[in-house]
Amino acid sequence: MKASIALTAVAALAAKASAACFSERLGYPCCSGDEVVYTDNDGKWGVENGNWCGIADAPAPAACWSTSLGYPCCSSSNAEVWYTDDSGKWGVENGDWCGIPQNEIVKGGQYTISGNPFKGVEFYINPYYVDEVDGAIAQMSDSSLIAKAEKMKTYSNAIWLDTIKNMQSWLESNLKGALAEHNSTGKDILTVFVVYDLPGRDCHALASNGELLANSGDMERYKSEYIYVIEGHLKEYNSQPVVLIVEPDSLANLVTNLESTPACRDSEKYYLDGHAYLIQKLGVLPHVAMYLDIGHAFWLGWDDNREKAGKVYAKVISSGAPGKVRGFTDNVSNYTPWEDPTLSRGPETEWNPCPDEKRYLEAMHKDFKAAGIESVYFVCDTSRNGKKVDRKHPGEWCNQTGVGVGARPQASPVSGMDYLDAFYWIKPLGESDGTSDESAVRFDGYCGHETAMKPAPEAGQWFQKHFEQGIKNANPPL
Repeated sequence: MKASIALTAVAALAAKASAACFSERLGYPCCSGDEVVYTDNDGKWGVENGNWCGIADAPAPAACWSTSLGYPCCSSSNAEVWYTDDSGKWGVENGDWCGIPQNEIVKGGQYTISGNPFKGVEFYINPYYVDEVDGAIAQMSDSSLIAKAEKMKTYSNAIWLDTIKNMQSWLESNLKGALAEHNSTGKDILTVFVVYDLPGRDCHALASNGELLANSGDMERYKSEYIYVIEGHLKEYNSQPVVLIVEPDSLANLVTNLESTPACRDSEKYYLDGHAYLIQKLGVLPHVAMYLDIGHAFWLGWDDNREKAGKVYAKVISSGAPGKVRGFTDNVSNYTPWEDPTLSRGPETEWNPCPDEKRYLEAMHKDFKAAGIESVYFVCDTSRNGKKVDRKHPGEWCNQTGVGVGARPQASPVSGMDYLDAFYWIKPLGESDGTSDESAVRFDGYCGHETAMKPAPEAGQWFQKHFEQGIKNANPPL
């Protein structure tokens, strides 16, 4: 604390600052009860004997940030601020400096995930998505549609860390939010993040290319400015469970698109290096469960693709030792139904033996186990697969018409599939897959196809019409 502030000057204010409660220094008595009638920046107010009175805060904590500096805590977090420095905000009581408590969050002890991380916990509600849906509701006039949209705000979905800036803005703030919810409810709160910023990201598509390029300089940025920072925040907030959905589409591209797409060949080294690094760093944290992305049924569902995938994913996981991977995510940002009894292996599916996500995961479980992968559990993205969409080819992925939100987020949703950890909403319904503007730098031809809804904004931006269709077609209904 700055010694240049003369204590004699402060002492003249001591009588005013040491009042029994905040309202006395404003000319109002302290309440004898605790019924709150009004709250403002000064504190909580009640009414007694026809007059306003101030409600005293709880007794000062025995310790706060100032006790380590040799000063007591002020009696109230609403104490008048007389001085602020790098340590915090200072008040004056009984002729001496005191530290104003800042409602510091108690972080608790180390949480350790054992088994399915989605089981026995509450799912954190993404506040950014709640704001997006509120914005969508403001554009609606249909009361029944508004009611459906309101329900969307009560379900959890993943928080995408898709740029370094967004990671800096959203990771710690939401970890802190989940911790505050835990401290107020006593329940364990699971937060789900999507790690999505590899150099050369999404090498086979244009709509969702990332900020980092496939070169050694950006690989170093990925490690030092992105994964390293994520690691630091996860270590700090270690008393609540966290699930990480790792780099959607990246490894699946290495299975199928190295020969056909030069950008994927250029990115291969960085995809492999990036996964090894993040598994080593984040896969050793006991409160974190990681899932690598495996595309969807109409990407890797064919026999030869699944066999090759087993080799690729086994190699990647072993490269991240001693870090561990819990399992895999499928159908991220896609539309393939969980079950589609109308399809079978034949010309209509290009002889794919896995024409829905259920059959795909059943096959992948066997193949990955055969490839020597020890931990094979799945999280299926059901945010947009409630209704079979209008696409003429099952590989269509951009803003498909006929969309409907699918099964609600839940742990262990299918009896007899103990390796299915959860249905979960990874892609937030309403956020665009990519722009339909053919003149845009990130325009991808798939977003101009017949069954892609138009006009569509850039990837990640809000797409009102797609959202409204999705909640209308929800299955089960909202």
